[in-house]
Amino acid sequence: MNKEDQIQNTKPEKKNQSNCCDTDGHDNDEHNHGDETQSWKSHIPLIAAFATLLVMQVLFFGFRISFTPYIDPIIYGFALLLAGYNVFDLAWRKAKRFDFFNEFFLMSVATIGAFAIGSYSEGVAVMVFYSVGEWFQDLAVNNAKRSIKALLDIRPDTVTVLRNGKTETVKPSEVKLGEIIQIKPGEKVALDGELISDKATFNTAALTGESKPDTKEKGTAIYAGMINLNTLAEVKVNADFKDSKLSKILEMVQDATARKSQTQLFISRFSKVYTPIVFGLAVLLVLLPIFFVSDYNFNDWFYRGLVFLVISCPCALMVSIPLGYFGGIGLASKHGILFKGGNFLDVMTKIDTVVMDKTGTLTKGVFEVQKVIAVNIDEGTLVKFAASIESKSTHPIALAIEKYAGDVLSGMKIEAVEEIAGYGLKGIINGKNVLAGNVKLLEKFNVSFDPDIKDIDESIVTIAIDGKYEGYITIADEIKEDAKQTIAGLHTMGIKTVMLSGDKSTVVKKVAEQLKIDNAFGDLLPEDKVAKVQELKDQGKRIAFTGDGVNDAPVIALADAGIAMGGLGSDATIETADVVIQNDQPSKIISAIKIGKLTKNVVWQNIALAMGVKIIVLALGAGGIATLWEAVIADVGVALLAILNAVRIQRMDV
Repeated sequence: MNKEDQIQNTKPEKKNQSNCCDTDGHDNDEHNHGDETQSWKSHIPLIAAFATLLVMQVLFFGFRISFTPYIDPIIYGFALLLAGYNVFDLAWRKAKRFDFFNEFFLMSVATIGAFAIGSYSEGVAVMVFYSVGEWFQDLAVNNAKRSIKALLDIRPDTVTVLRNGKTETVKPSEVKLGEIIQIKPGEKVALDGELISDKATFNTAALTGESKPDTKEKGTAIYAGMINLNTLAEVKVNADFKDSKLSKILEMVQDATARKSQTQLFISRFSKVYTPIVFGLAVLLVLLPIFFVSDYNFNDWFYRGLVFLVISCPCALMVSIPLGYFGGIGLASKHGILFKGGNFLDVMTKIDTVVMDKTGTLTKGVFEVQKVIAVNIDEGTLVKFAASIESKSTHPIALAIEKYAGDVLSGMKIEAVEEIAGYGLKGIINGKNVLAGNVKLLEKFNVSFDPDIKDIDESIVTIAIDGKYEGYITIADEIKEDAKQTIAGLHTMGIKTVMLSGDKSTVVKKVAEQLKIDNAFGDLLPEDKVAKVQELKDQGKRIAFTGDGVNDAPVIALADAGIAMGGLGSDATIETADVVIQNDQPSKIISAIKIGKLTKNVVWQNIALAMGVKIIVLALGAGGIATLWEAVIADVGVALLAILNAVRIQRMDV
């Protein structure tokens, strides 16, 4: 199955009416697992039923007090209704739709059947402990969802905005683009914008997972969720509240919990087959012995069938598994990694090749102009034309040239600038046709140039004016601090590394040698990157591609797992990606793989635990050894153990 199909299959969908249970709640008739407004008060009838059952058991076993045959069913019947009226109601509604293979119908049949043969206390115990298990499942699911949301939902309720020379406190949604907001020391930033104060230090942990203070200079981008640490900071707002980076992160995380993993989808499909099979086996367990057992007693075998039904309920599986994926998504969020669905946690465990872009992924993407070589015009004019056309691009190289040029754009008429992906820019500056980009751009437009510039061991931007080569500007980038350890870590995990870049082959080769990357290719257009990744996929490789530029979006979409660098990355790349690394550290790729593997291990531990215990108790019940008490306690116990195992994921280290 390719990734596009996988995504389609994992989008939120209307719940199937025959599903046993789900983390978002059952269908419209079912318990609302996701209802955070539920309180303990709604469970008072269940608490009363539990107390009644406990008192009756103490009276009988402790004091040997037994009521008349007429009083027992009345007391126990009252307790049963308190504990199970919702379950009976849902079972009846589903039965009217001819949906009999669900947990509610199973529990209803088991308890009514127990009453029919006089096992009153056990019938009540089935319903009470089942409902207690549901209660704990509700709490676990709601807490998991709240904890995931709480990791990032730190948007302030108010913001201080400067208007007409005075400060006003308003809601963030009321602030308009271009207005200036003030952030006091200790306050959280409410909106995205540009720092207009000379300098300020921020804690960026909510966005990046890193608590190390980050000092920002004037003109630097500031994002909602950052915390101002020392001096009063002023920020010019450039995005609405709903469009802030933090708001988009929250949307991604919330959407992620709705996307089911392949394991969840398998368990959902499995339960649809499993439930009617065990229901049929329970019926056969009651009826078949008529033909083989000489002293057949209907009540005895009917009781065994009831035990079989109780332990066969797959709800523990259906809740603990998605809860495990919630934990994985939450753990990743703590480390500044956003998974857009539980399915991508699974995908990361299968990756055997990590393909990476160079600029902004393995290198900082913070360029500085090193050298300006003019051929037929003076350096100042060359820089002025280069900076003018590059001012229409957001690429890090363009920003470096602008910064180097300073304030030279006044008096420059800039028209019809067009970005040619993988080549550079073309446009009209002061009536002249200008090209600025790599050597391939000159070749594309048949501009003759000195062939020796192909051998320059640095990134260069060539400039042509009116079809004539006028010189070039060399740019230097810096390798990220954790890039080398990332490549070494991936190799330790047995994962191959490949670098694909549009930069010059000589530059790409140099970086690859420094980092010890297995294979590296330079001078690539976006379509060349796609071809290289497709070639690897055709070899049977499971690919994770990591990039940040808009030209990486097609490759990210093609890869089995697309990873975007969320700090420097373009919106298109982040939107296309399956995993977003908020602090741009390539070492987080290793963390993402480890989190995927941790999650998978816990999920399969839960599957093995639940199925193992169920098989044992099913066998004991069929053999007449296990009672209804043991069946229901085993079922609830397994569910609680699986839930506890799932929620511990968020406390793990990676």
